[in-house]
Amino acid sequence: MAEKLLLGIDIGGTKVAAGLVNHAGEIVYKTRNPMNPRGTAEEGLDAVKTAIDAGLKEATTPIDSIGLISPGPLDPKTGIILNPPNLPCWRNYHLVQRLAEAYKMPIYLDNDANAAGLAEALWGAGRGYKEVFYATLGTGVGTGIIFNGRVFHGRTGAAAEGGHLTIDYRGPKNCNCGKPGCVEPMLSGTGIARRAREKARGAGSIAQPLIDLAGGSVDNITGEVVGKAWRAGDPLATEILEETSDILAVFLGNIIDLLEPEVIVIGGGVSELMEGWFDHVRKQVPAWSVNQRANEIPIIIAKYRADAGVAGAAALSLQSADGAKAAAEL
Repeated sequence: MAEKLLLGIDIGGTKVAAGLVNHAGEIVYKTRNPMNPRGTAEEGLDAVKTAIDAGLKEATTPIDSIGLISPGPLDPKTGIILNPPNLPCWRNYHLVQRLAEAYKMPIYLDNDANAAGLAEALWGAGRGYKEVFYATLGTGVGTGIIFNGRVFHGRTGAAAEGGHLTIDYRGPKNCNCGKPGCVEPMLSGTGIARRAREKARGAGSIAQPLIDLAGGSVDNITGEVVGKAWRAGDPLATEILEETSDILAVFLGNIIDLLEPEVIVIGGGVSELMEGWFDHVRKQVPAWSVNQRANEIPIIIAKYRADAGVAGAAALSLQSADGAKAAAEL
């Protein structure tokens, strides 16, 4: 018999990706089609249906549920897309209801960090651990909390917004949420780039190699440029990333004191850059946690990188009543 497959749909601001994932977490098929975020709500729905139809056509076994991830804010409990800035076509849109009516099967919706954390817990770097804390470091910072193979959503579905924890209440209000001293603008790729530009403007000649890598303009310094400079031994880039790893240690120390997870998994586009600093983070964490066994908690890189969205969306199907049992048996 052909192996049972799961269908995951990753909705983004410019594309909708679909993937078929087996119960070992292997992606056996992927496709994508355009998404017009500024079109009508129906046009957005049609883009999602196109991706779903492509996945259903390629499936070698019947698909009995569909997992979706979408930019937030969204409500995973009601299946409503609330008001995502990069998907203005949907406002208080009952996406799950519309798709359930069309496909006559259960539809599961969540945000990207929750879903990616679930995929890591079931199939990836967090497999074998009951309590998983997942953080994705990218353009922003997203987090997910996974207990016994299920996402912890909180009372209304808005839990695990770890990127908006304040670690400096006197810090600048440079986060889109409006709070001062948020983790997100400190640990994200955009935050690293902004801090690098600020330092480069006041660092004199020591900043010249970094500026040269950016094509001669401070304004062109990105997180990727910082990473390239650091790998070449640049002292200013090293200073920036050491500071970033210290902030990551403060953040994770707070998480350990609050949750004491069995494992911490770091994903997202910035994770590959910060992986080189994980040893430094591990050494610093005990200074920022009252837990005397904080250094026993593994801090590891995620398995899923560019495919985290599709894998995470597919994993959502394993959170149904029957799916929870299936997930526990993986």
